[in-house]
Amino acid sequence: MTLRQKYKKGEPITMVTGYDYPSGVHIDMAGIDICLVGDSASMVVHGHDTTLPITIDGMLVHCRAVARGAKRPLLVSDLPFGIYESSTKQAVDTAVRVLKEGGMDTIKLEGGALSRITAAKAIVEAGIAVIGHVGLTPQAISVLGGFRPQGRHIDSAVVKTAMALQEAGCFSAVLECVPAPVAAATTSALRIPTIGIGAGPFCSGQVLVYHDLLGMMQHPHHAKVAPKFSHIRLVQPMDGFLNELQKLGFNDAASAAAAAAEKIQTS
Repeated sequence: MTLRQKYKKGEPITMVTGYDYPSGVHIDMAGIDICLVGDSASMVVHGHDTTLPITIDGMLVHCRAVARGAKRPLLVSDLPFGIYESSTKQAVDTAVRVLKEGGMDTIKLEGGALSRITAAKAIVEAGIAVIGHVGLTPQAISVLGGFRPQGRHIDSAVVKTAMALQEAGCFSAVLECVPAPVAAATTSALRIPTIGIGAGPFCSGQVLVYHDLLGMMQHPHHAKVAPKFSHIRLVQPMDGFLNELQKLGFNDAASAAAAAAEKIQTS
């Protein structure tokens, strides 16, 4: 069954990160839908505090190893920081390398700034499928002030950013570290599947880091950098959030957000 078919049927989509041949094999055998070669390799494999240090050449090594082990899932690679921001040509050229040299099927691109949306559109027009990524975008921690939950204020515009990525041609969007009502509203507003990580149960699917899923990272470094998903809450009152959605014309999204908030309160 394809991802589009699962999405239309409302069946949960599964995504797990992989960084080497063994993890690729495990993800394949487990029947996971999407295998993401994440730039999180910088942290969980190489021991850095952020995703920023990893290079495109480093990512390609991980991509090729995963591709040898994972034959069935859709293979996706992050574009690492510093290798697609300068121009749309740079973005397209890097995406082409990921497919041709890394053996990937598609790429994931962080952020919703105009330059990122333009880059996503150019990559799609070059014939490469793109997954967007909004909410907490680890490559932008220097301007976010660290690994902080996003979408706590309505002016974070998670819904509008995801909509812009959809219009740019992205076939899915990762929602990271946003409150469940925000994720529910975004999922309702979009015509493409959302993949949540620390965004509650109301997305079209979920993604987890391989090492987190298997409980392999129980040490001080991981505790320092791991986001505390369970503590994400809306700072702005729900009424303000719902009113803003309605002003934007997202009435169904507002209903989904309200239902999600009520379900959380009663669970």
